[in-house]
Amino acid sequence: MERHFHEELRLITDRLSAMGVLVESRVRDVVTALEGRQAELAGRVATGDADVNAFELEVDDLCLKALALQNPVGSDLRLVRSVMKANIDLERVGDQAVNLAHAVINLIGRPPLDAEPDVIALGAVAVNMLHDSLTAFDEQDVVRAQLVLERDDQADCMRDALFQRLLAQMRTDPETVPQSQSLISISRGLERIADHATNIAEDLIFVVDGRDLRHKRGDVA
Repeated sequence: MERHFHEELRLITDRLSAMGVLVESRVRDVVTALEGRQAELAGRVATGDADVNAFELEVDDLCLKALALQNPVGSDLRLVRSVMKANIDLERVGDQAVNLAHAVINLIGRPPLDAEPDVIALGAVAVNMLHDSLTAFDEQDVVRAQLVLERDDQADCMRDALFQRLLAQMRTDPETVPQSQSLISISRGLERIADHATNIAEDLIFVVDGRDLRHKRGDVA
């Protein structure tokens, strides 16, 4: 029975890992679409969320069955609980990727602003945080997870600086309002992805060490 349950746990974590690979690739694609002003690539991200949703339902179903049939305790229970939370975060990152793709599509065709490279830089930070949090979860690497947590403030600061810069841009040049609004929306979405990556890193630390870090900062919607 114990061996069978650990096989179930391996299946659950494998499916979550596959979901993470898909979600990360979609976020990378939307940042690439922004950098290269690639409307077709952004369009694929904007309309391709069905696979992410299917993964979420599958992982959630596997976790609920494990809880109902196996009654896990200790570290096994922490793992199932954390997978369920990470599953929600990944689905929300998938939603953010769709929203970002629509914002990129709205931006393409308008003259670029000087702030765009900084938004792309924030995108790189968010993608790297997501990648590292997923890798940490897969490898149960607490050190790597902790490094993700330490980068959360960097993402916040980059978003805040962009917000102030783009507000000033709109005040001095009203013709740039549409681009500035799109870039503000994109920077907010990227910072939220960084927050979700931080949540996943916190989930891994809870699995390995039993430390619950959720109230270290505000909850992410």
